Amino acid sequence: MRISRFWALAEDEFGAAYAHSLAGSTHLAVLGGRTALEALDAGESPREVWLALCDAMDVPEERRHGLDKPPKR
Repeated sequence: MRISRFWALAEDEFGAAYAHSLAGSTHLAVLGGRTALEALDAGESPREVWLALCDAMDVPEERRHGLDKPPKR
């Protein structure tokens, strides 16, 4: 997963403004107490960061892969 995909998933799930706020303020024990943003900046896998954030925020499994959106024309 690329960082851009991490942000797309986070914004789909939480909304653009809240996703960035959440990533910068929620400390995740599984990531050593770092925020998602700190973990990404440190080079952690965006996939692992996304899954840690999902676990912390109780995102259901069926929503962890993004929203089904109609194709762009």
